[in-house]
Amino acid sequence: MHDFVIRNGTVVDGTGAERFEGDVAIDDGRISAIGRVAERGRREHDAKGRLVAPGWVDIHTHYDGQVTWDPVLAPSSWHGVTTIVMGNCGVGFAPVREDQHDFLIELMEGVEDIPGTALHEGIDWGWESFPEYMDVLEKMPRTMDIATQVPHCSVRAYVLGDRAHETEVTDDEISQMYRLTKEGIDAGAFGFTTSRTIIHSSVHGNVPGTFSEPRELLGIGQALKVKGGAMFEMVTDSLGGEPDRSWMEELARETGCGITYALAQQPGNPTLYRESLEAARRSTAGGGRIVPQVPCRPTGMLFGLQSSFHPFVGHPTYAGLAHLPLAERAAKLANPEVRARLLAEESLIQDPFARALLMNFEQIFPLGDPVDYEPAKEKSLAAQAQREGRSAEELLLDGLTANGGKNFFFAPLLNYAEYSHAPLREMMLHPNSVLGLSDGGAHCGLICDAGMPTYLLTHWARDRKRGERIALEQVVHLQTGRTAQVYGMNDRGTLEVGRKADVNIIDFDRLQTHVPEMIFDLPAGGRRLVQRVDGYDATIVAGEVTMEHGEPTGARPGRLVRADRS
Repeated sequence: MHDFVIRNGTVVDGTGAERFEGDVAIDDGRISAIGRVAERGRREHDAKGRLVAPGWVDIHTHYDGQVTWDPVLAPSSWHGVTTIVMGNCGVGFAPVREDQHDFLIELMEGVEDIPGTALHEGIDWGWESFPEYMDVLEKMPRTMDIATQVPHCSVRAYVLGDRAHETEVTDDEISQMYRLTKEGIDAGAFGFTTSRTIIHSSVHGNVPGTFSEPRELLGIGQALKVKGGAMFEMVTDSLGGEPDRSWMEELARETGCGITYALAQQPGNPTLYRESLEAARRSTAGGGRIVPQVPCRPTGMLFGLQSSFHPFVGHPTYAGLAHLPLAERAAKLANPEVRARLLAEESLIQDPFARALLMNFEQIFPLGDPVDYEPAKEKSLAAQAQREGRSAEELLLDGLTANGGKNFFFAPLLNYAEYSHAPLREMMLHPNSVLGLSDGGAHCGLICDAGMPTYLLTHWARDRKRGERIALEQVVHLQTGRTAQVYGMNDRGTLEVGRKADVNIIDFDRLQTHVPEMIFDLPAGGRRLVQRVDGYDATIVAGEVTMEHGEPTGARPGRLVRADRS
């Protein structure tokens, strides 16, 4: 008798192969049979009319702090994710000296918009080295598996101390950073990560490593020369072009590591991403392994009265009301006198980049319900204002103060220069790209993209109306078999005999994300944006049902995954 049999489902196995009607048997946490299973199971689930797919493997998250106190890891667990990779973008919490706890929290708060109060309250530091951090992570059972990477900022701080932000380093200091990174890789970390974008900053300025010279990265990168390879992940303003391309290709050739970086369509140069994809193709053909990482929807800010950033946040009148409870604040802002005063004021925000984001009404849209992440140009506040003969600011204020102040406006940062998801589709389907950038666990006050795995199914395989869709089999493959393959997780990502029994059972017709909402459940009452979902009948990890109809069952089979170097 099998431990568990899922019967009569529409199986989409994660390989990209055509779906089929069949059964999936599970024994000892692994897939033991697939097709038509005659033998009964101790537990059975009738999945007639449901999709049966592998659990999603999300390779770009920032749960580095949350994993130390939270076994559920929502919202990713709500959205069918069964394996996460964290430690991205060069920020994390190990290695760390005892007097650097505050510094690493400040970096994470600045880069990933995770409340520092929550991190201070929630993290119970019980480690110094990266292997010790992994040992601590290994002790807590969870709803899902977690994997991690060695962050450049922490390594630099550990070696350089107060000089962590300096560009120039000695050969000995590079050797120390190499040894710390190799220590983490040998302990089972899946890679090393860094940030080379001026957008990533904290109260201390641009994060450590932003302007590191190639010799430092090449020196540290030798730690990734291991059997099976490891990953070098980064976010960079060059988008894979020079001055990064040469050293990336050299590192990939020398070590056999994989290199992945965030790729996006830029507003000022909307076709530049094609050069990066072509360069990745050439590098791979020449023996390297460069895999640009792309999202399935535009990375976008959510402007609302609950957000940390919106077009009125710099207005003196708004600042005087910001302390009020949400409903009261919305009512005050709707008062004709207050409204007139607010609209007549100039924002005190002087930073030109921030002002440009806040005033770009051609790229600010009502989010709507159901949510719309591919709105037509005529739905922008600028277009609506022109039609109605009113200012975009008036329309924005109307929307922000309605519904008790709970409404959001969608402001794409990247990947929407042409008011279409066509470039995203091109990037997603390129043979050298990989799907990522959900940022689960991060950007708590402004961005809510952890629901990307669900959106990939609902929008691209079912609902898209303004362009071509993607076959369901390919959509599932992109966030299961493909993501697992890129990170060398060869035991999961597909429903095949011998693979780990991580499974989603989905009511595809009913699958739907809700409007994002702000909740206050982080330690110290910290806030975060989350997006709930309907349609996941069950999520199974290692053969145990961890989530049922959106609620945790109490099962905690999730473990720390260590990279297999055997």
